[in-house]
Amino acid sequence: MISRSALLALRTANLTYEEVGSTRGALPTGYHHADRRRIVGQGQGAFDAAAQALVQWELQRRAGLTVVAEADRAAEDINLILGIGIGRLRLRAPCRVVYLVDEPEHRGFAYGTLPGHPESGEERFTVELLPDGRVELAILAFSKPAVWLSRVGGPVNRLAQSLVTARYLRALGQ
Repeated sequence: MISRSALLALRTANLTYEEVGSTRGALPTGYHHADRRRIVGQGQGAFDAAAQALVQWELQRRAGLTVVAEADRAAEDINLILGIGIGRLRLRAPCRVVYLVDEPEHRGFAYGTLPGHPESGEERFTVELLPDGRVELAILAFSKPAVWLSRVGGPVNRLAQSLVTARYLRALGQ
């Protein structure tokens, strides 16, 4: 189990990459990039429900991750620790929310990696109400291995990331 005291230790930690906020625009070179999207509903009600679930960490929980966060909702500078696996095989991934997206038809957040995360980089999760009324979940990320295990994992590590992203995309909507 991930403890709240582990969150406190992250308060003084620095992000593990320099390109903070780069998921707002052009992704930096030297990283693996991911840009995945899925329609998750139709209409204002579906958008509101998806946006609410997104900022309350439901995307991660519904994808099978544990979430221990400093707050019940995403907000800038909130630290969280994601966990996947069971018992001693649980992988911990400390993150910090680096910015919010809070527009009438586009909502979400991005978090960046902290020391102890197996990767180094940033991931943005947004939902958007498209002009035709469809609701789209978008995940945009850049990352590279941060620890030796991730580096030697190579293709297996990328496959694991792809599977988690696929679980995220299935976690909301229809």
